[in-house]
Amino acid sequence: MTNLTLEMIAETAGVSRSTVSRVVNDHPNVRPEVRERVQKVINETGYQPHAAARSLASRRTHMLGLVIPRSVQHFFSDPYFPRLTQGIAEACNAADYTLSLFLLHTADDEKKLIPRISRRGMLDGIIIQSTHLRDSVIPDISEGQVPFLVAGRPMNAPNASFIDVDNVSGAMKAVQHLIGLGRRRIATVAGSPDTAAGLDRLTGYRRALKENGLAIDEDLITAGDFTEPGGYEAAGRLLERQPDAIFCGSDMMAVGVLRRLKEAGVRVPEEISIVGYDDLPPARLTDPPLTTIRQPIRRFGVRAVQTLTEMVSHPNQGQVRVILDATELVVRGT
Repeated sequence: MTNLTLEMIAETAGVSRSTVSRVVNDHPNVRPEVRERVQKVINETGYQPHAAARSLASRRTHMLGLVIPRSVQHFFSDPYFPRLTQGIAEACNAADYTLSLFLLHTADDEKKLIPRISRRGMLDGIIIQSTHLRDSVIPDISEGQVPFLVAGRPMNAPNASFIDVDNVSGAMKAVQHLIGLGRRRIATVAGSPDTAAGLDRLTGYRRALKENGLAIDEDLITAGDFTEPGGYEAAGRLLERQPDAIFCGSDMMAVGVLRRLKEAGVRVPEEISIVGYDDLPPARLTDPPLTTIRQPIRRFGVRAVQTLTEMVSHPNQGQVRVILDATELVVRGT
């Protein structure tokens, strides 16, 4: 059968055209047995609804946007982001959504793109990678008309809906492991101090020391920027303070720390034990392989899409906050 129309499907299924339209657009007010009969005809005939007409009827574009702000400078160099994007893309495909990626490289990009993508009619919903404290992307998008979800606790928009991993708990697992190894001068290379992930993992480090009766030595706390060079430079600052362990707020910083310690002739883990955070592919390739905290990055992306599409379907439910307590310690060689 060619050039099928709603009328032809309706006649074959013995229902009205409007009923077929409701089935095609997944409208809830259709009896299950009628929906099944119409869907059987659609499957048997290979009918494909016109995408534009379907969007007009449902007032949905079936498109979601993923916004990467310019403050996230290491999108292409940090393995975290490709894995997150993979999870988001897979979930979009499963939910019959098209994913659009928006990389905001400059302030001009933000000025041009944000008004367009946050205006109703282009996207059904937006996922924003969590930004730095001073970044204006989230506040600007919140002024638009499109539901949005922040991937990571937002620092500058307390009322925004977000999904995050329990970074405090994950960091505590890392430090408690080091304490269990008998380490007592435990340093940390924290992430960027103007990000929620950086602050929360530092909070977990402090809390684990306190709960185990260890003093917090501010000289053993230094910050990186979630990058390998940042970890390398931070390790240089820590060496003179003679720690016996270092908790790194990301695997990429841990890679830099290991490189600096190797150059200095420090044996890992005999002299200094190292724990990272993320369990990215490079963690298995270091020498020795990196002990780290695994967070469910791909599953996090899938859950973000599921949460956002639920927000799209129920726009009046208010702020949504999802915290995944799903980190686990992966013990390797450091």
